Amino acid sequence: MKKILGLTVLLMGLTGCVPLGEPANPKPQDPVQPEQGADIDAMSGLAVHYIDVGQGSAAYLEWDGYSMLIDAGDWNASDTLAYLDQLEVETLDIVVGTHPDADHIGQLARVIENYEVGEVWMSGNPSSSNTFIRTLEAVEEAEIPYEEPRRGDEYEVGSLNITVLHPEELTGDTNGDSLSFHIRYGETAFIFTGDADIQAEREMVVSGLPLEADVLLMGHHGSNTSTSREFVQAVAPDVAIYSAGLDNPYGHPYAEVLATVENEGADVYGTDVNGTIIVETDGHEYSVETEREGVAKEGGNRCVDINGASTAELSELSGIGEALAKEIVDERPFDTLDELTRVNGIGAGKLAGLKEQGLACIGE
Repeated sequence: MKKILGLTVLLMGLTGCVPLGEPANPKPQDPVQPEQGADIDAMSGLAVHYIDVGQGSAAYLEWDGYSMLIDAGDWNASDTLAYLDQLEVETLDIVVGTHPDADHIGQLARVIENYEVGEVWMSGNPSSSNTFIRTLEAVEEAEIPYEEPRRGDEYEVGSLNITVLHPEELTGDTNGDSLSFHIRYGETAFIFTGDADIQAEREMVVSGLPLEADVLLMGHHGSNTSTSREFVQAVAPDVAIYSAGLDNPYGHPYAEVLATVENEGADVYGTDVNGTIIVETDGHEYSVETEREGVAKEGGNRCVDINGASTAELSELSGIGEALAKEIVDERPFDTLDELTRVNGIGAGKLAGLKEQGLACIGE
């Protein structure tokens, strides 16, 4: 009951009873292995389903009688549940919410309510969103064991080895603190990093933990806040996958990110053009199957939401460097682009340049 109690403390923190940002429970000392009847020495194969959930992220892993869900798509859809139902899934040994954003944990509460879940893993960063609060309430009501993995933790689940790459500790940056994993099945390895940014990737590179993998899920839907050249070179993937919605308003994936992974020799697939992507392996060789044919290309309608973009993204805007980007973050929210003139250093001329560039926008 210790972990359920810790979850209750986090819920109380959202109503002001404890300081926000404190972890719900201590770092686990001994990783828990889900109880299943599968023979852990028998490798019947691993299938990783990168589910097409539009502008969100969800991946379902099944192997040797075990299963794991990493993120659960956007809050205003049911596509994750529909896909699991299509596969006739009844139990999930591990369910992960890499970070509190609603396009990653959007359907997590309903997953917990509709399937038999063994454990829930989350980063520990809080959020005041209804989606996040409903998720924690669902975990607490079902009395499901709850973990907040940290860098260096290792979990062996049947023939699958999971190494936690990030975070080492929370910084309060929900994207930057995304739970990140190196997952190995036999000789085949996968990387998942949620929306972890370039700084987080740099920390993973210098951590000394295993990074080399066959398949990389590109961070933050193919945004240039993630998937740095340094990180890609350390991972050295043969396959790079991004999860993004067709004609999404953010311009995901970015051309420079696609170029980075392609220049390092990876084959690129995206859920926007290929639909659901399934990678299957026997632990030695792997294959990639896609729902439909398609070639990954730069997203259209590229837009930098001044109310939601990171300082790195804001710095891309015409005439906006790192210092002004930080000023914009401090002055948010804005109802219109014209309100940017509230920021010291942005006058009529700079505002006109931003509008002419056509990249800045007000997100919905």
